[in-house]
Amino acid sequence: MTTNASASPLLQEPPVLIPKPKWIRVKLPTGNNYRELRGLVDKYKLNTICQSGSCPNMGECWGEGTATFMILGNVCTRSCGFCGVQTGRPVAVNWDEPEKVARSIRLMKIKHAVLTSVDRDDLKDMGSILWYETIQAVRRISPGTTMETLIPDFQGITRHIDRIIEAGPEVISHNMETVKRLTREVRVQARYDRSLEVLRYLKESGQRRTKTGLMLGLGETNEEILETIRDIRSAGVDIITIGQYLQPSKKHLPVKRFITPEEFDEFGNYAKTLGFRHVESSPLVRSSYHAEKHIH
Repeated sequence: MTTNASASPLLQEPPVLIPKPKWIRVKLPTGNNYRELRGLVDKYKLNTICQSGSCPNMGECWGEGTATFMILGNVCTRSCGFCGVQTGRPVAVNWDEPEKVARSIRLMKIKHAVLTSVDRDDLKDMGSILWYETIQAVRRISPGTTMETLIPDFQGITRHIDRIIEAGPEVISHNMETVKRLTREVRVQARYDRSLEVLRYLKESGQRRTKTGLMLGLGETNEEILETIRDIRSAGVDIITIGQYLQPSKKHLPVKRFITPEEFDEFGNYAKTLGFRHVESSPLVRSSYHAEKHIH
């Protein structure tokens, strides 16, 4: 039995439908690269966050040879109010998955692969062993492919995080998602300070490129946004993405405000003054948007 999101204080408020502004325009997926990749994803029954998360940039990224693969199944043990991935009791770990994903990446001629996963709080290792095996399989089978790993917090348990570091992806990412005041409502089982500590631990352990993402429009103030950007930089994070939250369905948290492109520019420029190595800040930015640029 699966559900899309559990009850949240923010979900109890009467929904106010805000019409999408003109700058929220999603291009329809087109092109030979997109059609070929889509066909292979369907053929080999792969999970991608591009589809599960209803990413507005799927056509552009797939057309450029970049895709985000989701491992450890497509059912999450957490019930974040913003996320389109199903919540419930996951199926057993498929230990053939690392080989399957790696061979698919080679077959698809993926130049840069982003790997992510559902949260697997039901497992003793939180899924970190399969994470390690998947990265290693991609290295072995598709050595020309660079990688970003968008990891869960693993409940802050460092021995699980160490497995990702040891596997050696070019970029390790963990998303903060929102400001401190809204974390409990938006991310439910996650903790703001714990996510910051995961990012700090990655950098202090010698990871060359660390990354995180924020989504705006859930009711945060501008000062809270600036404070969060400062907190992230203080944890040594190299790369930050900032984008507009879009409600996946009526069951999810409502959009409280659409941030203008000019405001996104201001937040992005502020982040640059703090010393981030790379900043992506605009309405349709998602955590893996232009991910291939973040390895340089």
